[in-house]
Amino acid sequence: MSINATLIIQMLVFFAVIWITMKYIWPVILGAMQEREQKIADGLAAGDRAEKELQRAKAKVDTLIIEAKEQAGQIKDQANQVANKVKDQAKSDALAEKERQLAAAAAEIEQQANRAREQLRQQVAALAVAGTEKLISKEVDAKKHAQLLDELIAEI
Repeated sequence: MSINATLIIQMLVFFAVIWITMKYIWPVILGAMQEREQKIADGLAAGDRAEKELQRAKAKVDTLIIEAKEQAGQIKDQANQVANKVKDQAKSDALAEKERQLAAAAAEIEQQANRAREQLRQQVAALAVAGTEKLISKEVDAKKHAQLLDELIAEI
């Protein structure tokens, strides 16, 4: 065999391999590559969508945090208002109770003072009666009369 015949057979085999490759193998490889390319494109698109969703979720979370802080501030303000109302109510109740107790104490003091005055009146009346009895029972002597009055004053 000559080199030309070998070269021609090799060229025919080469072209046959290329034709078989182009006819049967190349479409499978291209299909796999296109499928892989599509999967990569879908993955990138899904990544972009996920990133956008993440940004939207972060924005929503930020909004919710701001709203929660506002609500917490409102709740705190309401709690302070309620606490102030309770404190004011307790203060007014305490003042009313103080006034009531002061009035009761004043009434009790007045009552005791009246009892003491009444007892003093009774004692003074008893002493006056006793002194008068002594003066009347004795003879009417100015010196003795003055002495009895001095004794009566000393007893009072």
